[in-house]
Amino acid sequence: MVPRGWERAEGDFLGDINFGTKTSVWFRENVELPFFNYYLKGKGSMDLPEATVFITGENKWHKFDTWPPKNTSEKTLYLQPGGKLGFEAAKGGASAFDEYVSDPAAPVPYQEGVQQNRTREYMIDDQRFASRRPDVKSYQTDTLTQDITLAGPVIADLFTSISTTDADFVVKLIDVYPEDEPNPAVNPKNITMAGYQMLVRGELFRGRYRNSFEKPEAFEPGKVTKVKYDLPDVGHTFKKGHRIMVQVQSSWFPLIDRNPQKFVDIYHAKDSDFQKSTIRIHHQGAAVSNIKITVLDN
Repeated sequence: MVPRGWERAEGDFLGDINFGTKTSVWFRENVELPFFNYYLKGKGSMDLPEATVFITGENKWHKFDTWPPKNTSEKTLYLQPGGKLGFEAAKGGASAFDEYVSDPAAPVPYQEGVQQNRTREYMIDDQRFASRRPDVKSYQTDTLTQDITLAGPVIADLFTSISTTDADFVVKLIDVYPEDEPNPAVNPKNITMAGYQMLVRGELFRGRYRNSFEKPEAFEPGKVTKVKYDLPDVGHTFKKGHRIMVQVQSSWFPLIDRNPQKFVDIYHAKDSDFQKSTIRIHHQGAAVSNIKITVLDN
C-alpha cells in the first residue's frame, strides 16, 4: 500500500525540515506510475532495484541492488564521559556511568508542545526540548570534518544498571546542525536552525524482554546488565560541519505507554506499582555502551 503522503503533497518538506526537492512528485513519476502501468496495464518495463531510498541530509534519491548496500561497513559509536560520543571507547579501566531518575509520573514527551493527535512530524522534530531534561542523557561527536552517510541497520548496545526491577530504554539518533545554520527564507514559525537537533531515528525497548520475548525477566537492582536491540534502518547523511548525537531516556509518552518500572503485569498495574527508578548508563571499563551504525563507504 502506498502511503497517502506520496499522493497528497509535493513532499518537499516535513515539519521544520526542507528537503530541497519534490520527493513525492519524483516517487509518483519514477516508481508508482511505472509500477502500476507495468502490473495493471502491461505497459512499459519494470526494472526497480532492491531498494530505492531517499537519503535525507544529502537529500538525494539512490538506487541499491541490495539492502543494506554492498559497499557498507559497520562502525561503532561509543558513549563516553562528559557527554562525548566517538568512534573509540574512552580510555582507562575504571568503570564510569551517567545517571538519571526516570519518573513515570513525569515521563519524557515524544514531542514538544501539545497536539490533539499524534503527528508525523515528530519523526524529524527538534530534540532540544528533550536534551534540556535531567532524565535524558545526550552524547555528541566533535564537529564532523567530512560527510558520513548511514545506509542500513542501527543497533543499540547498552550496559545499564537500575534501582528497580524493570525499565524501558529509548535510544535516539540525532543530527545536530551547526551554530551558523541559517534560518529558512520563509519562516512563519520563527524556527532557529542554529543548533537544531533533528531526530533521525528513535526506538524504544522494554527491558524485561532483553533476553527473550517469550520469557520476560526482572532486573536485579544494581546489577550491570546488557540491553541490546535493533533500531529501524537508516538512510541519512550527516553533513560536514554537523555533529552526531545519541540521546538515551526511559520514557517516550504517549507514543509508548508508561512502564511502572516494577516487574508486574503492566496492563493490570495499580497506581502504587508506578515508581521512580535511578538508571545508570555505563560507558567505560568492561561495560561500554555503544551504538553500531552501517556506514556507506565512499
